[in-house]
Amino acid sequence: MRTLTRYILSEMVQAFTVTLVSMTVFVFLVLIAKEAVERGLGVAHILQLLPYILPQALQFTLPGAMLMAATSVYGRISSSNEIVAIKSLGISPMVVIWPSFALAAAVSLGGVVLNDLAVSWGEDGVKRVAVGALEDIAYSDLSKSGRFRVGQWQVNVQRVEGKRLIGFMLVGPSRHGGKASHISADEAQFHMDQASETIAVRLTNARGEWDDWQFQIPGEIEQSIPFADFTNESNGPRSPSNTPLRDIGPAIERQLTEISRSRQEMAADVGFSLLAGRTAQLSQTAWAPREYRNLDAQRTLYKLRTEPHRRWSNGFSCLGFVLIGAPMAIRRRHGEFWGSFFACFLPILLLYYPMLVGCVDQAKDGVFPPQAVWLGNIVLAACGAALMRRVIRF
Repeated sequence: MRTLTRYILSEMVQAFTVTLVSMTVFVFLVLIAKEAVERGLGVAHILQLLPYILPQALQFTLPGAMLMAATSVYGRISSSNEIVAIKSLGISPMVVIWPSFALAAAVSLGGVVLNDLAVSWGEDGVKRVAVGALEDIAYSDLSKSGRFRVGQWQVNVQRVEGKRLIGFMLVGPSRHGGKASHISADEAQFHMDQASETIAVRLTNARGEWDDWQFQIPGEIEQSIPFADFTNESNGPRSPSNTPLRDIGPAIERQLTEISRSRQEMAADVGFSLLAGRTAQLSQTAWAPREYRNLDAQRTLYKLRTEPHRRWSNGFSCLGFVLIGAPMAIRRRHGEFWGSFFACFLPILLLYYPMLVGCVDQAKDGVFPPQAVWLGNIVLAACGAALMRRVIRF
């Protein structure tokens, strides 16, 4: 028995490792190229991105690599009649199948960790590299063409002398349908502060128009502008999808406290308005913004409660894929590897992933309970159990 266990584990580990490396290299290069093209990164900054992109690539390739390893190994041993030989000796096929389930369970736990790293540490790392690269990219573009655009903002200069931007002009988007904001200066310099995610801008003889306010400031002035003002990204609290698992519990407690306080304040304001006869304060127009904020806080709570289930269910899709792949490959013992693989992958693609996405969306809206995210995994396990029963009996 131990010989069979070691044999299956060895074959599974080898097939899984080779498949995982091949798939990860491909996905890794695609993600790196995507970030490099979208953000205009150079070689030095691309190298800084590598460790942060790796968890994102692995979270996509782990389930597929497990499925390919299972269909490859069990399809091969089944086509060689090794399963028939084991049954003829009175040994249950589970002896050669359970090692792959144990390996898939261990890989699934690793998948949960990778999912958490990818959306928290990985996303933060990519953002830090992008912020750090902005200064180099801006000076490079300004030196070449005299123009640089970030978000809805554009910088124009006459020439660049080292770090000095001669004939500087910053043009921003129009606000409330008015004129576009613009700032001109005889000379300017700017520096990215990664720690505070701000742009420190030093202007000499600045002048311009900002929100219909015209100004002219002789001499030097330095101002720190949040990077989010240029990219329209929020500098507020993390979104639930980017919150590490260890921080989700405290975030849920804070959200519950905020919702409770908001409801108490609304109830108190209703009481005071009725006592004072100020019914105008209870009109739909006056009350709608507070109801919207309360509804938004409730949606955030739903998302926070759903997120742990989503990451765990995504991680344990590795186990679900093996529960389907191993018995399917054994039953298709005369089929080719790719035939067995697609016989498993197409139903997964057409059934499991739409079910997962739909349940996640409904759970985040509060329509379904957070546990509904596991529905796809349960369906995979049920189908795998039915296939396993046929393999053992026949």
